[in-house]
Amino acid sequence: MTKSADVSTKRLISLAPDNWVKWVTGIPDIIAGEILNSEFQWISRESDVLIRAKNPQYGNFLVLNELQLRPTPEMPRRMRAYAALAEEKYKLLTYPVLINILKTGDAEIPTSYETNIAGLRAIQDYRVINLWEVDVNIAFEQPLPSLLPFVPILKGGENESIIREALRILRDDEQLNQLETVLAFFATFVLESALVQEIMRWDMAVLRESPWYQEILKQGRQEGTELALQGIEILLEMKFGSTGLELMPIISQINDLERLKSIQQAIKTANSVEDLRQIL
Repeated sequence: MTKSADVSTKRLISLAPDNWVKWVTGIPDIIAGEILNSEFQWISRESDVLIRAKNPQYGNFLVLNELQLRPTPEMPRRMRAYAALAEEKYKLLTYPVLINILKTGDAEIPTSYETNIAGLRAIQDYRVINLWEVDVNIAFEQPLPSLLPFVPILKGGENESIIREALRILRDDEQLNQLETVLAFFATFVLESALVQEIMRWDMAVLRESPWYQEILKQGRQEGTELALQGIEILLEMKFGSTGLELMPIISQINDLERLKSIQQAIKTANSVEDLRQIL
């Protein structure tokens, strides 16, 4: 069975926008309106989903939804930028929400951005939702079909029977059935691949086409490259001192992890920095 693996965040949220904005903001009488263009000409990054919303107390405003596969240190600054650019473009106040999908370590995740230079402060608060802290029952009870593909990584969602129930709901709805690719992907984080394949009853090779899968591979490669570069820097300094470190500007331009590993081995056997220059 062939399934589309390209399921955008905008598509997920558009399945039930009213329930989504009620959940991410905690405002019970909020009503979702148009999903707006969230591309800003000043920066290359496109915010995930920007929704025009309203309620009796706050009137018209924007709900900015930023989904991250994993928390990153850069997000507080980005949330400040996205919120400001959205307000400038649409002339409406913005409620920014950062949704983290997968947990990385136990470090505290910031919920605001703040700087102070010569007494001038910049402050941006935003709401943080970590999916691993969200009760899985919310996806079924509210209901929030946008969360069904994430059931395996929600709190209490690693149970096989719950994953099967989420799959049943997705397959019974023509609007939702393509989301089983995303559900299968996140199921592999909590179940054996063979069991996931049995549950889904289709070729798991399709996951390799998933943007989620590709993003995780990309992050893994980046982390491996950074570790290799750190190791090379330490080896150069230990063996050749400051002269060896003069090679780092050249080596740091290399993104091929296998080549970096070969350079690490070459440092161990090289007799001089000049030998390494010849290799590079």
